[in-house]
Amino acid sequence: MTTQIFLFGTLRHDGLRAVVLGAEHVACGAVLPGSALIDRAGYPALVNNPDAQADGVLVVLDDATRARLDFYEGLFDYSRHIVTVLRDGTAVQAQIYLPAHSPQDICAPWSFSRWCARHADAAVMAAHEVFALRAVYDPEALKVRYPMLLAHAASHLRAARGAQPATLRGNWTRDDVVSQQRMQPYAYFFGVQVDDLTFQRFDGCASALIRRAGFVMSDAVTLLPYDPVLDLVLIIEQFRYGPYIRGDVNCWSLEPIAGRIDPGETPEEAALRETQEEARLVVRDDALIAVGAFYPSPGAISEYLYSYVALCDLSRENEGVSGLAAEAEDIRSHVIPFAQLMTLIDSGEVRNGPLIQSAYWLALNKARLGTG
Repeated sequence: MTTQIFLFGTLRHDGLRAVVLGAEHVACGAVLPGSALIDRAGYPALVNNPDAQADGVLVVLDDATRARLDFYEGLFDYSRHIVTVLRDGTAVQAQIYLPAHSPQDICAPWSFSRWCARHADAAVMAAHEVFALRAVYDPEALKVRYPMLLAHAASHLRAARGAQPATLRGNWTRDDVVSQQRMQPYAYFFGVQVDDLTFQRFDGCASALIRRAGFVMSDAVTLLPYDPVLDLVLIIEQFRYGPYIRGDVNCWSLEPIAGRIDPGETPEEAALRETQEEARLVVRDDALIAVGAFYPSPGAISEYLYSYVALCDLSRENEGVSGLAAEAEDIRSHVIPFAQLMTLIDSGEVRNGPLIQSAYWLALNKARLGTG
């Protein structure tokens, strides 16, 4: 049995569609009259518009291929419905995947070309990953995992494009590491990856086969707002699970503003967004100063941090509690003198590595920023 399906939005992309369907197929251009695509956080959503039409493709799928598509669309809570589309001006009945609730808000038009430029490569990589995990994990677990798979894919691509200076370390490449077997024993919001691998030793020989396990995370940013006129900094306080599972008595941590880089974002864009979300503070993009980019714990964690200091005006009015309710964030902001921050570091009350690094960087660079 076959089913004719109209695919719009991201699945117009040939590479993504090929991964999702996992089989040879023919795609014919078609349109959905009376509908337009709006942008919902970078992704397309259909809305009624009698003066518009949404571009897409028609595919005819067998039951096995349609099951793959059902699984993939189910990750976004989409299900199949009947529509009438136009192919070469002729009305054709087809099925379409739609969410349970149509968006009601007014948004800008969604751009397929913009999505391709900013998101397509990561979406293709994430699709490969989610179908590899499909045989092991149930759809509900992968529904939670998918956004982080997408963020990790974007991080992977960012790493491949990044500068790779090698003036002291050897001029190694990924070809100097050979994975014989890869497993993912845990995949939920974060993931765990295990490789049985060999690597090139300093004596020129391959190492013995070893097993390494790592916590799979995505790139993130940290930002320390600094007022060079009043010599004030803004830091935040929030509950952290890491100190809790370690056994700390006090599991609330003093930190810089921080957060994950969303797929399609630059590190700078993420830093500005997180500053508004966590501290209700608007910072100009030209006020960002890079502190450094680094792996906080490269032995077992893939996370890579981009740290910034931001020059801005601060006052006690910037203090308060904020954060995203959707992420159960409960974040308190403190505006304090820079000298007090250094005292908190010396006493051990500040135990967050990126905050300590940014504070020490600021101590070394305050003179050139306009203060002593």
